[in-house]
Amino acid sequence: MPIQILGTGSYVPPRVLHNRDLEKILDTTDEWISQRTGIHERRIADPEIAASDLALEASRGALEMAGKKAEEVQLIILATITPDTHCPAAANWLQAKLEAPQAVTFDITAACSGFIFALNVAEQYLKSGTVQNVLVVASEIMTRTLNWKDRITAILWGDGAGAVFLSGEGDGPQILSTHIHTDGANGTNLLMPGGGSKTTPISHESVDKDLHTLKMIEASASVRVAVKHFADASLEAVETNGYNIKEVDWVIPHQANLRMIQSLAKRLDLPMEKFFMTIEKYGNISSASVAIALDEAVRTGAIQKGNLILLTAFGGGLTWGSALIRW
Repeated sequence: MPIQILGTGSYVPPRVLHNRDLEKILDTTDEWISQRTGIHERRIADPEIAASDLALEASRGALEMAGKKAEEVQLIILATITPDTHCPAAANWLQAKLEAPQAVTFDITAACSGFIFALNVAEQYLKSGTVQNVLVVASEIMTRTLNWKDRITAILWGDGAGAVFLSGEGDGPQILSTHIHTDGANGTNLLMPGGGSKTTPISHESVDKDLHTLKMIEASASVRVAVKHFADASLEAVETNGYNIKEVDWVIPHQANLRMIQSLAKRLDLPMEKFFMTIEKYGNISSASVAIALDEAVRTGAIQKGNLILLTAFGGGLTWGSALIRW
């Protein structure tokens, strides 16, 4: 059964944090950050805003484009590593705010690959006929996970949300396939050690040890692994559907680092002009990056009817995946 994308949506908070602002609190410069990451600025959610609030705005955009109402949503899958609360799920909070009590809701945790993992799960529900309509959302407030004294991680992350409304009915852009992978044995290069059952619950000691902020270990090694998995997943999606990578009109990658994406382009032998980029203005928004970029590519008219669109992502865990869409 064909799976249609009937609507896309995204939302980023209005507050902008420029590299020049980081110069005031970190031993870094605008030039250093820009050259090494491609990031110039990122968005920061206000203290009273939760992941479900960002998700709500993105969801409304997707529903509006699809011409659907919240009461038509049968399933809400929310990808995030920064939920409002550990219990209940962020998707539950979103369901209440969206006023969609009929929808079944749950979260997915797959780090920066979360949106593609959520698409894959939605695909199974739709193909089985269990539901006809699914709202897939990715929402992150990554700036709440940071140690603002660590210039390696503090410069990278931002906040935002993206969404798509999927249906087994209608005549919209079609998801041709989705592909997901994990490697738990090598998943320690990017992690947040505290807050789970492996460590003591939050305490003065765990806070003093800085266990509750995001850690990036062996960054250069992580980049090499990421580029390989990015490329492998990209080729998997294209070749599964009988295409050549050269036939792809747009690649929408996880917006992790400009140099990483440039390495991916070189590995796939594709021009950078085929990569839709948002990293310069939003930074890395983990699972939401691909969803936000997809919506912006649609709303700016970059994506045209008939285009072949490749989504590809890599995240901590390790996780990676891809999706191919005929627009």
